[in-house]
Amino acid sequence: MATNYITTISKKYPSFRDEPLKTVYRWLDGKRQDDGAEGLWRIHDTLYDFTDFIERHPGGPEWLRLTKGTDITEAFETHHVTVRAEGLLGKYKVREATTPRAVQLTFRDDGFYRTLKRRVRDKLKDIDYGPAQRSKLIIDSMLVAAFGLAFLAIRLHSYALATVSGLFVCWTMISAHNFFHQRDNWRMLAFNLAFSSYREWRISHALSHHNFPNSILDLEISYFEPFLCWLPNPSIKSSVKRIASWLYGPLVYSFLFYGEFVKRVIETYETGKNTFFLDDLVTLILPTFMYVVGATSLWEVIKMWLFIVLVASFLFGLIGLNAAHHHPKAVHDGDQIPADIDFAVYQMAAVIDRSDTKGSQFMVLTSFGDHCLHHLFPTLDHGILPQLYPVFFETCREFETVYRELPWLQQIIGQHKQLARVETMTYKPSEKFI
Repeated sequence: MATNYITTISKKYPSFRDEPLKTVYRWLDGKRQDDGAEGLWRIHDTLYDFTDFIERHPGGPEWLRLTKGTDITEAFETHHVTVRAEGLLGKYKVREATTPRAVQLTFRDDGFYRTLKRRVRDKLKDIDYGPAQRSKLIIDSMLVAAFGLAFLAIRLHSYALATVSGLFVCWTMISAHNFFHQRDNWRMLAFNLAFSSYREWRISHALSHHNFPNSILDLEISYFEPFLCWLPNPSIKSSVKRIASWLYGPLVYSFLFYGEFVKRVIETYETGKNTFFLDDLVTLILPTFMYVVGATSLWEVIKMWLFIVLVASFLFGLIGLNAAHHHPKAVHDGDQIPADIDFAVYQMAAVIDRSDTKGSQFMVLTSFGDHCLHHLFPTLDHGILPQLYPVFFETCREFETVYRELPWLQQIIGQHKQLARVETMTYKPSEKFI
């Protein structure tokens, strides 16, 4: 039987996607306009009213408060491995949706994702949860190291030590990403160390990027346009930009964190809606600490702190943007994928894992490692993901879907090739990866 192909997972072009100021709240506004949720919460083809459940939601009230009026199918499926949440849905059902879903991803009971989820559910009964505790020890140790190195840097007036402190700030924030996917906890606040916001990343990363990677629905694609353009679309990147982006890309990495802050200031000014919260003060903890212990002027502290943030931002971009997604063999919007593609198969199409982090929990936690399994089960701690590989590989074989991985150097080379790519390709799940 001939395979039918599509070139995007979105049935319509997302509202507000091309506005100059791309923000998480505007992305949610677009979802509310496009998803057919009618002011409620949509899961598959049914509408629910979770208003009375918001404050009792085990993961924290924000997940529901932010997503009211949108289709949360992908988030619901991936954030609830057990059947408990599904069993509660009937209590909050309102009616069937009147329009088809705007996203062309499937969750059939006999499909890849739900088959894998049942196997993971059974596997979780017997796994060792000790590595999840080690994840906490790792991030705690890196947080202490970041502050300790900042102390030495300011006391010794050493920008070399400040550089190493920036590395540990970066590692701490990447590790905090493991925790903001989970139910509310204090370690997720470590993501706010350098002008970033775990709250905004729960939208741009957990709800947008994780569910719709490399698509026109992915904020981590549209955020960087028109400077870094990974979609194979010649209309958005000229021949000059395709190559020039290799040169100015590191500058974009370096100012990621500053850009996050500036963008929120602009949004607050233009909309009159405050986008800052009390937990954003976490950003000021490190410079305050440096000033108290530094025995130097405030200006010297500010200069060194901003340098630490610059280093952390550059390294975060270097690691994050070369982690798993941007390679000519990874599917991007515009490439051909099988119609009615299963959610898990699409994730595997858009991900090429790093092979050189396998076996090291520290490397996995600080480099967005075990990326494919993390996309499929984001609320599970990175530390326990390696124990799921046997059932994952079993499911890959059953559904004839190839799992792909490359070392980091090849990821970096591939990311730059992807910036230059304008030719589309056809993804075949069973095709051997070369």
